[in-house]
Amino acid sequence: MMPATEPVGIDLKGRRPPQYIAVEGPIGVGKTTLAKRLAASFNYTTLLEDAEQNPFLDKFYRNPEQAALAAQLFFLFQRAQKIQDVRQADIFTPVRVADFLIEKDPLFARINLDADEYALYEKVYQQLTIDAPRPDLVIYLQASTDVLLARIENRGLAFEQGIDHAYLERLNEVYSEFFLYYDDAPLLIVNASEIDLANSVEDYRHLVDYMLDIRSGRHYFNPTFFG
Repeated sequence: MMPATEPVGIDLKGRRPPQYIAVEGPIGVGKTTLAKRLAASFNYTTLLEDAEQNPFLDKFYRNPEQAALAAQLFFLFQRAQKIQDVRQADIFTPVRVADFLIEKDPLFARINLDADEYALYEKVYQQLTIDAPRPDLVIYLQASTDVLLARIENRGLAFEQGIDHAYLERLNEVYSEFFLYYDDAPLLIVNASEIDLANSVEDYRHLVDYMLDIRSGRHYFNPTFFG
């Protein structure tokens, strides 16, 4: 049965929420938390990448050169399989919130793999021919590298504690470059450094109220505008 679209605790004011929302951003920015909160508000289902299921991730953070290719290919196959499972089951409706775009997968490959590994990764990526659905809205969460590092430390996941400032800085750079040219779906760029979308009702309501009016184009949400 298709989930109801009436959100929990959110005043739609006659507006219809996007039916398929993808939340993106670098490690620690809060994309999974926001995706789950949106899903709860709109009674949508979630499509989550489940990074903790990658058996090579801990090895990657301890020895990137040795485990990068295995970790990257696992993520690629995992994300592709999630999309394929939904398609094959014929239960996909765009009433859904995801915490990843499959198109962003090569970003991590670019910064983690050497030239030969990346060439192999590209061949695998191209052969998969993933038929990913087009989101009705992409939310790109931005935050400074210092904020990302602090949030990673605060959430205390053991396998993430080896992430350093330089790696996050590079990741921020490739995300910014990717979304500078992204035009496959309506895009909302959110300055998430100064807001708490996980715990603040006010911050969350402001964001949802803003996003409900988006139907096309590129938009920017800066919480300082709300005082």
